[in-house]
Amino acid sequence: MVWVHTTGLNTALTNPLSPRRSRLPRFWLALTLGTLTLGLAGVYWWERQLPERLAAAAAAGNLDQCLRYGEQLSALSWLPGRAPFDHGRCRRQKAIQLWQRGQAAQALRLQRQLLHSPAATRADQQRLDAWQHELQRQALQRFEAGDLDGALASLAPLGEDRSADGQALGDQLRLNWQRNRLELERATRLVGQARWWEALDSLHRLDHPWWQRRAATLRRQVDQRLASLAKDEREHDGHGAVPHSVPVADLDARVQQRIAGGQSEWQAFEAACRELGGKVVEAGPDSACQR
Repeated sequence: MVWVHTTGLNTALTNPLSPRRSRLPRFWLALTLGTLTLGLAGVYWWERQLPERLAAAAAAGNLDQCLRYGEQLSALSWLPGRAPFDHGRCRRQKAIQLWQRGQAAQALRLQRQLLHSPAATRADQQRLDAWQHELQRQALQRFEAGDLDGALASLAPLGEDRSADGQALGDQLRLNWQRNRLELERATRLVGQARWWEALDSLHRLDHPWWQRRAATLRRQVDQRLASLAKDEREHDGHGAVPHSVPVADLDARVQQRIAGGQSEWQAFEAACRELGGKVVEAGPDSACQR
């Protein structure tokens, strides 16, 4: 009898689906690499096309398309063998176009981007400075005309309409406007109380043309009343000096001298009265200097 060793054969017969090395991972790896290669090739091809497309858009005056191509080209500048391409010419032309259309904020934004690029020139900086000065001029012109909101709108593209430390031009305009408004309100209140010298002092503190024009009627009222009081004093002096009253001519001369030295009308009146040995008292509805 012949014995045949069949262990290997039996194993093969009983395990027809014995493990074999799978080719699936290799397939997916090849597919992924192929897709990535095709994608990179497409991107590389598009990046090669962009300079010509950008130049054509700029030549045709299609600045929006030119800017889009430039942004894409800047984003793709990491590809090997390709130096970054600056699209400063498109930014420059688009900024000028926006400024001419009155879109100051967008124009300044593009111009500042241009200045941070290799394409920037001294003329670009000068143009930005000129635009900024023009907006400030417009703001001051509107402010003097009494248009505070319009002035702040002109400063908004510059970022000078408001600041954290109160040093921006817009903050200064607000403070000036508020101060003039309060001085006129104070002068109006003092006129109602017949405190003419103090009212005149507040009116002289107005330094804004628009508020000065608005206070013109009140100023005439105060001037007329003070002139009337001075006339009354002179008439009293013609009939003999009022008891315990300082000489009006001396008082007026000293008041005018102190005003010329920089004092306010009310401060000058009080100081002149003291110099003449008097004190300010309420004489009826008016203030007077008496000994």
